[in-house]
Amino acid sequence: MLAAGHCRVDPGACRVARRERLICTSAVLLDGGAGVRFTIERGGTPLPAFAVRFHGVVRAYVNECRHQATELDWNPGEFFDADRLYLICATHGALYQPDTGMCIDGPCRGARLAAIAVYEREGGVYCSED
Repeated sequence: MLAAGHCRVDPGACRVARRERLICTSAVLLDGGAGVRFTIERGGTPLPAFAVRFHGVVRAYVNECRHQATELDWNPGEFFDADRLYLICATHGALYQPDTGMCIDGPCRGARLAAIAVYEREGGVYCSED
């Protein structure tokens, strides 16, 4: 027996238990390129979020540095450092691994960005909201 909200198949098959939301088209997210900003709700509170593509995989996080509650991007949608290897906080320079959200350098070293489950299907990037 599965807990409520869990699926044996892809998230698209669970539309009864979850609300699916299109974030952007897959083509918009280039590997190491600009991210897409969007908003999610957690506990009834709207939160800024973003999605990026790194090594071919789309990842999404709450757009909030773990050091201070500031958004990461230095310009809207610009989350990567100059080498396109890490996500960087524009305020204090904390570096995060794009694939895990782990801070590897800066004032919040060892902390993680809050991940958001996303998936690609039929040319779109989606998140599921319970």
